[in-house]
Amino acid sequence: MTTPEQPEREPTLIGSVQRALRLVDIVANESRPVPVKVIAARAGLTPGTAYNLVRTLVHEGYLAHEPDGLVLGTRFPAFDAESGPRGVFLARVRRALNETTGELGATAYLSRYTDGEVHLIDIVDGARSPRVELWVGLHDSAHATALGKQILADLPADDRLDYLSRHPLSELTQHTISDRRTLLGQLEAPRRWTVDREEYAIGFTCVAVPVSAPDVTASLAVSLPSSTSPERAQQVVARLRRVAANLSLQLGADRFGQFTI
Repeated sequence: MTTPEQPEREPTLIGSVQRALRLVDIVANESRPVPVKVIAARAGLTPGTAYNLVRTLVHEGYLAHEPDGLVLGTRFPAFDAESGPRGVFLARVRRALNETTGELGATAYLSRYTDGEVHLIDIVDGARSPRVELWVGLHDSAHATALGKQILADLPADDRLDYLSRHPLSELTQHTISDRRTLLGQLEAPRRWTVDREEYAIGFTCVAVPVSAPDVTASLAVSLPSSTSPERAQQVVARLRRVAANLSLQLGADRFGQFTI
């Protein structure tokens, strides 16, 4: 004897969980911190509902507050660095910059080489050291900045020459290296850190160190007053290298699917 088929039950869905996951998804796919008001508008939620959900997600560690918005928190599982959300990369970078600024009191920067260009990814301002006014974009001034020169030095020779062939060596200050041969000689010399002494902006010396992982060529830097002593600069480099090495390991773990945040 057969019985009529029972209608398939609709799964029980918890609306508040769906909404919370939507907020995390929005943050995970952004390359910059996102204010709560922006998240609320994108998710179609009232500001009050969004703030309540965000408060819980921050408490549980899935999101984290930054002065300019929300980033992913330390409990968010890492994804492959190439195919995963941009927010994973940003969250790691922001934590590294916060650590650098907290230790050194200097404004910290991170740049990355993608699609043949040098891009500024993120900045965290130091309380005792203001940021350099970026009056010329990094993609056109890599030759005059420690951030850019570190990346150019780490590139394969063909990629380095390709970049320089597409970007004139503009003289931004009287200290800028605008001679191609001189610049190439500097970039090809073995080095574990790079410096620009008032090459981009008068009054500032910037030092940068490499951040390297599979599919990632980047640099971590701080800006310092030009009066900074060589001894102080060496101390800064040592701390930068430690933070950069840790960030490189984390990004490498992401690339291979390790859950290490």
